[in-house]
Amino acid sequence: MRIIPPSELIINDDGSIFHLHLKPEQLADTVILVGDPGRVALVASFFESKECEVSNREFNIITGKYNGKRMTVMSTGIGIGNIDISVTELDALANVDFTTRQVKPQLRQLTLVRLGTSGAIQPDIKVGDFVFSRTSVGFDGLLNYYKGRNDVCDLAIEKAFMKHTGWNELLPKPYFIDADKGLWELFKDSTVEGITVAAPGFYAPQGRWVRLEPADVHLNEKIESFEYEGRRITNFEMEGSALAGLSALMGHRAATICTIIAQRIAKDACTDYKPFVKQMIKMALDKLSTL
Repeated sequence: MRIIPPSELIINDDGSIFHLHLKPEQLADTVILVGDPGRVALVASFFESKECEVSNREFNIITGKYNGKRMTVMSTGIGIGNIDISVTELDALANVDFTTRQVKPQLRQLTLVRLGTSGAIQPDIKVGDFVFSRTSVGFDGLLNYYKGRNDVCDLAIEKAFMKHTGWNELLPKPYFIDADKGLWELFKDSTVEGITVAAPGFYAPQGRWVRLEPADVHLNEKIESFEYEGRRITNFEMEGSALAGLSALMGHRAATICTIIAQRIAKDACTDYKPFVKQMIKMALDKLSTL
């Protein structure tokens, strides 16, 4: 059995994992992921008890209980690269023996649910709606670096999307990856079904033009008009594809739910969106506590 070298998996002197500074025994099976480090305290404010609090860089982590169920809430910061770190290290905490540096014979499945914010690109999706990313679209290319990528992605819709948009060969090949089916069943009565683009940036990758013009100023129009088997792309965010893809490859359950805080078609945005986010958090905690 392969022994994972220290250069591949860095363990701190106190027995915690390198970036997250979390120890294996501090991780719950249910993990809520948020981008904003300040949102961790908001989620944890609903907990009836807290057993540990850890902070390093943009990674704030609290493990506690909600309705008697043990949960961990963790901030990832912004972007796909941080999701690569977060999911890989969470999996290592669950499934690697830190003493032998070997993968454990019995794998532990985590439930990873990202609660984020997003901009809608369809006119009927309103600010304040909760969109469940039943499918995530990765514009980032991250999953293309991992073996088995084609085994977990929907290759037919990828091909149709690239043809429809006239995909620029200079860009990373997009990948389409589904959320966990059980989590969709859990949340479908409280959310809007979506196909969500995870972009590798906030500005040009999402069609925004401040001073630098996007390479294809019509790309968002092509994205908005794309349909596949009666489904359409609904919103933009920046992390969900990597979460869904890495989790599928590792055998974890994952999903992304986002509060809509901007309406790209109406060119409207809400800066006072915290009440909507708080409602989303309460709804998600209630449902996850039943698992």
